[in-house]
This record gives sequence, C-alpha cells and structure tokens, in this order.
Amino acid sequence: MVQPLFQAMEQCLMEQEAPSKTLQALAEQREFNDYPFELLYHQRFTEQSPVHHPEGNVWNHTLLVVDHAAQRKDESTDARVFMWAALLHDIGKPATTKIRNGRITAYDHDKVGANLAKDFLSVFTEDSNFINRVTWLVRYHMQPLFVIKNLPFQDIEGMKKHVSIHDVALLGLCDRLGRTGSQLETEEKNIEYFLKKCSLLP
Repeated sequence: MVQPLFQAMEQCLMEQEAPSKTLQALAEQREFNDYPFELLYHQRFTEQSPVHHPEGNVWNHTLLVVDHAAQRKDESTDARVFMWAALLHDIGKPATTKIRNGRITAYDHDKVGANLAKDFLSVFTEDSNFINRVTWLVRYHMQPLFVIKNLPFQDIEGMKKHVSIHDVALLGLCDRLGRTGSQLETEEKNIEYFLKKCSLLP
C-alpha cells in the first residue's frame, strides 16, 4: 500500500521542525521505488550544476529546502499546501535535466513539475483545491529568479492570477537557502527586490 507512506510523509512535513531525516528514512522503503513516489526517487540520481548547487543531486537539494520551509510554513497562507509544494517543487527536474554545451540544465522543470505534482497528489486525494494550489505554487516557484534577473520567462500577471505572490516569495527564499553556502541576508534582499518588482512592497 502506498497510502500509508503518503500519510507518513505528510505527518513529518506538518509536524517536524526538520523533516529531512524522516523523509530520508522513508525514501529507503521499497514503496518509494513505485509510482508515484518514483517521481521523487529519481531525484536521487539527478545531478545539478555544481556551481549553483554544490549540495549535489536534486534530492539533497529538496531535503534542504523542505527543512527551511518547515521553519517558515506558518508564514504561508496554507502550511499544508506550502510544505507539499516545497517537497514537490523540483519534481520536474529528472525529466528535464540535460547536459547542454557542457552545462547541466533543467529548462522548463517548473512547467513539467506542475503537471507531475498534480499527477502525484491525485493518486492520494480528490481535494482539487489542495491539488491546484500546490500545482500552481510549483509552477511559479522559479519566478523570483526570473523576475529579479528580468528574464523573458517572468510572468507576474499570470502568477498573480493563480497563486499568492507572498507564498511564491517564501518558497523562493527556501529554494535559494536550500543550497550549500547560501547567505540568508543576501537571499532575503533578493526576495525583497522580487516583491518590490511585483509591486507588493513600496
């Protein structure tokens, strides 16, 4: 049965100050190799750019992000949505990671990840509101970077239609902090700039 594993994951996401240890233990269970958990399992074998992600593979990064998110979940508009989005935010990377011109890239992992997050959660719940809120947060989790760097992928208006900008900023902060060597003050300033560009701060 995969449902007990999902419930165990949700319990640690919602109740633990640092869920990564429990998630790491749960990832050793045989069921973690089965669909849809395999969508997370494959993160363990998906490498990232050592320049931007010295912590290593996508799973290592995800666990760091989840721990930061657990410390800030009460600042979000919905702690359960926020924590599942933190866990699933890079679920699209295994399917999109490629080496281009000697560089490891994962273009469109946010868009692909949104669809995979929906597929993942739909196995366990029929709560469409919950699924959609997680899905949109995964879809837009890269926007802080796109907006800050004024990249053509930024979509402030689309983001405002579908998700709380505040939650995107909070997840974006946890995403940036979930990297070995990240600096809290620097990343907080980046997120403040993101919010200003989205006209949420003076």
